[in-house]
Amino acid sequence: MTQISGSCLCGEVQFEITGTPGPFFLCHCSRCRKGTGSAHAANIFVPGGTLEWRAGRSFVRGFKLPDTRHARAFCTNCGAPVPNQQGDVVVLPAGALDTPMPVPATAHICGESRADWDAGLANIATYPGLPTG
Repeated sequence: MTQISGSCLCGEVQFEITGTPGPFFLCHCSRCRKGTGSAHAANIFVPGGTLEWRAGRSFVRGFKLPDTRHARAFCTNCGAPVPNQQGDVVVLPAGALDTPMPVPATAHICGESRADWDAGLANIATYPGLPTG
């Protein structure tokens, strides 16, 4: 069993997950791209895990897209994604972690939906901080 902790961007929501981390998927479907505003969602799935809100539970809201399995939770104060419970699986947004990453990424999924601007991102310039000039 692993204990994983994290928080939202503003720090109002804090959580702890206990369980064995399963797959860590980078999902490129259009729903995940829209939900994150990015090239993909990065979610760790913890089957049979327990989710405990350490602080800020009142700031957590959920959204489930009707007639789909797509669901997400977020902090109503800062909008940052936070974990959500889907059946017996805790879905943990990897960017919300405050502890070291418990597992390496497993796979990119829904590659057919990948954004056209996502190709070749590994080959563009990388800056150690904000670019200057």
